[in-house]
Amino acid sequence: MVPTRATGEGREQRDLLTLPKAHLHLHFTGSMRHATLLELAERDGISLPDSLVAEWPPQLSAADEKGWFRFQRLYDVARSVLRTEDDVRRLVREAAEDDVRDGGRWLEIQVDPSGYAARFGGITAFTDLVLDAVRVAARDTGLGMAVVIAANRTRHPLDARTLARLAAQYADRGVVGFGLSNDERRGSTADFAPAFAIAERAGLTLVPHGGELRGPEHVRTCLDTLHAGRLGHGVRSAEDPELLDRIVQAGVALEVCPVSNVALGVYSDLTSVPLPTLMAAGATIALGADDPLLFGSQLAGQYATMRAAHDLTDRQLADLAAMSVRASRAPDAVRDAILSDIERWIDPVTAGAPARMSP
Repeated sequence: MVPTRATGEGREQRDLLTLPKAHLHLHFTGSMRHATLLELAERDGISLPDSLVAEWPPQLSAADEKGWFRFQRLYDVARSVLRTEDDVRRLVREAAEDDVRDGGRWLEIQVDPSGYAARFGGITAFTDLVLDAVRVAARDTGLGMAVVIAANRTRHPLDARTLARLAAQYADRGVVGFGLSNDERRGSTADFAPAFAIAERAGLTLVPHGGELRGPEHVRTCLDTLHAGRLGHGVRSAEDPELLDRIVQAGVALEVCPVSNVALGVYSDLTSVPLPTLMAAGATIALGADDPLLFGSQLAGQYATMRAAHDLTDRQLADLAAMSVRASRAPDAVRDAILSDIERWIDPVTAGAPARMSP
């Protein structure tokens, strides 16, 4: 049998670290291990704020512009410790290792090359470096990996077009999606439509952030003007049943990141994250860790917190994992293999796997 443990009510629970899953919402800098951040900062004499050292994980909020500024400042400090090609390769390798440890079988890591261009020879050179690091990490860990290139909505929409053209050039070389990140309350989302049109013509999955710091009206904008195929977060779609039904009917996946939602003040606690509402409506959901460096929780932690907060059954958790795989850009053969292994996790005998007892 799959390893299980007894709950307080006597119900057996399978080990979530062994549940195969896909990870579709993980930011490049935010995937860095805390220990790596400390080591690289010490190497180069970079002074880190207490909230990234003794007070880690930091107490965050994005309830107002000042709170988001503090969050972004910590992110920028973390980015600054990546100084060499080996640092970049280490980050990618460790992100892969962490996902494998958490049961990850496929990872789409999101990166904005313009944030590293000045230090690594431009956006094209940095993209080449990241893609080669992904190739090596995938080979060494066995994790399927791909890249989502994301524009920054606090920069000019013309910069986003440049990144969209870059993403299109790599559409058959490891880049599978195009996103739009940072504070969704900033700028005009519709202004980024031309960039998303470039990515759409290249066959990339369109994955803008929406429906986290702003509500249903912004989700509609992402659907109508950016033609989102997945929504980074999208969790606040639960506030509008008509919108949620539209999302379900269109098959738009929601990349829900429960721990970061609570950390940033979108919800007061994990029980308030409306995952049951989304599930009951039939939404496609892919749980993600967002920025483990700043939120202190990895991929399996998202499943564990939602299990505890909403008393999810193993079958429901397996269904969530399967949805993450179906929403991914994993090749068909990889997708089918992961889905089969999810069924073995939930029912090893019926799925044809030999039964085995946990140690």
